[in-house]
Amino acid sequence: MSLYWRIFLLNAAVLVAAVLLLLGPVTVSTPVLFGEAVVLLAGLVAMLIANAVLLRIGLAPLGRLTRAMTAVDLLRPGSRARVEGPGEVAELTTSFNAMLGRLEAERATSSARALSAQEAERRRIAQELHDEVGQTLTAVLLQLKHVADRAPAPLREDLHQVQETTRTSLDEIRRIARRLRPGVLEELGLHSALRALTAEFTTGSLRVRHVIAPGLPSLDDAAELVVYRVAQEALTNAVRHAGASDVEVHLSSGPGGQGGPGGAVRLLVRDNGKGIRRAAEGAGIQGMRERALLIGADLAVADAPHGGTDVRLDVPVSDATTDGLGRGNR
Repeated sequence: MSLYWRIFLLNAAVLVAAVLLLLGPVTVSTPVLFGEAVVLLAGLVAMLIANAVLLRIGLAPLGRLTRAMTAVDLLRPGSRARVEGPGEVAELTTSFNAMLGRLEAERATSSARALSAQEAERRRIAQELHDEVGQTLTAVLLQLKHVADRAPAPLREDLHQVQETTRTSLDEIRRIARRLRPGVLEELGLHSALRALTAEFTTGSLRVRHVIAPGLPSLDDAAELVVYRVAQEALTNAVRHAGASDVEVHLSSGPGGQGGPGGAVRLLVRDNGKGIRRAAEGAGIQGMRERALLIGADLAVADAPHGGTDVRLDVPVSDATTDGLGRGNR
C-alpha cells in the first residue's frame, strides 16, 4: 500500500469513528449543552492524538532516512541507511544507498585523477626548481667566488655575505624540491624516505623520532606515496598548528598484520602538542582522507591518550605483496 493511501485510510478511520459516535451514544443539542461540549472537545483531542500517533508511526522511517542522509560523509565511505519501512520508504532508502555508492565511486575516481595531476605538477615544479633555478644559483655562486677572490679587501667581506645568502637560498630551494618530489622514496623506498623526512623536520625546538618495525609487508608505489604524504602532512600540522616539541613517527604492522589475511601496515604520527580537540577539519586533513581513500586505507585523527594528536593510517596489503622483500622495506 502506498504512503498516500496509508495516510488517507488512517484519517478516514478516525473520522468514521467520530461519526459513529455522534450517531450512537453521543448526541448534540441546539443550543449545545455544557456536558455535550465537554464530550465533543474530549473527542476532538482524542482524534488529534490518535492521528498524530499514527502519522508518527507511519512516517518514522522517513525521519530515520533523513538523519542518515544528514550524517553522510563521502570522506568516510561505507555507511549506509538501514532499509526498513513498507512500500515507497524502503524503495527510497534502497535508491539512496545505490546513489551513495555511485557518488563514492565517482568521488574516488575524480580524487585519483586530481591527486595524480597534483603529483605530476609537483614533479614538474621540482624538476624546474632543480634544473633551472638551482643551476642558475649555482652559477651565481661560482661567479661570486670568482669576483670575491679578485675584489679589494673592503669589498670582499660583503661579497662573502652575498655568497652565504645565495647558498642559503640554494639549500632552501633544494629542500622545497625534495618535499615536492621525494626522490629518496623512488630510489630507496618508504623506510629511507621516512627517516629522511623525520631528519628534515628535526630542529632545535622540535624533536622528531622514527620507529620502523622490521619485516613489514611491502607496499606498492601508490601506497608508499600515500603513506609518505600523510606522514609529511601530519608533521607539517604538528609544526604549524599543534605547537609540538616532540613527535614520533611509527611504522608497524596494523590490524591483521601479524598472520592476518594479506597483512596490513600502520603509520602512526603522534605529537605532544595542544591536540585537535573539537576543531573543524581543515584542507590538510581532508587531503589526507582523500589520499587514504585511493588505496582503501583507513585514516583516523584524534586526540592522543596523554595529550597531543594521533594521526593513524591503516593500509591493507594484498597477499601478492606480503613477501617482505619489496622496495618499501629498504
